[in-house]
Amino acid sequence: MTHVNSIKRTVAFRKSIFVMVLLLLLSSCKSLKTAIFDQYSYQQAISIKVESLNLMDDASQPFNTFEVEVEDLMLELQKMVEYEKNKPNNEVSYAMWNVLANKDKNLLAGFFKRWKDDGQLSEAFTNEAKLQVSEALDLIIKYEAQKNKTNETNILNFLGTN
Repeated sequence: MTHVNSIKRTVAFRKSIFVMVLLLLLSSCKSLKTAIFDQYSYQQAISIKVESLNLMDDASQPFNTFEVEVEDLMLELQKMVEYEKNKPNNEVSYAMWNVLANKDKNLLAGFFKRWKDDGQLSEAFTNEAKLQVSEALDLIIKYEAQKNKTNETNILNFLGTN
């Protein structure tokens, strides 16, 4: 009888361990609340960065020469904002894309609005703006590549919400 009881206790113990591990896994998954890696978002962020910085290089020339290219890039940016908005648990990336797309902020869309309003921009202003836009897009790219607390905190600090 003791051998049978011993086996029953071992089986019960293993079931208890299994249930505890399962509960631990389920509770840890709920606490992650971060969108998973998204290859499309990652590729688009890189593409928008490269296109943006190249187009910003032309800001010392008249805006009307590059108006179509700017409109095309702004459309791509709007698409990213919409795409990021609808991903679950993606508030951090969405907030950053919103800032980049906001014409009233001093990042990407704001830069192109100023270029349009002023007709052309100085090289010194453009170079400084490129540094800021590049930093913002690098933060998104790094966060999309590796969604960890450090990269999330870096974006929140950039946004001034942390």
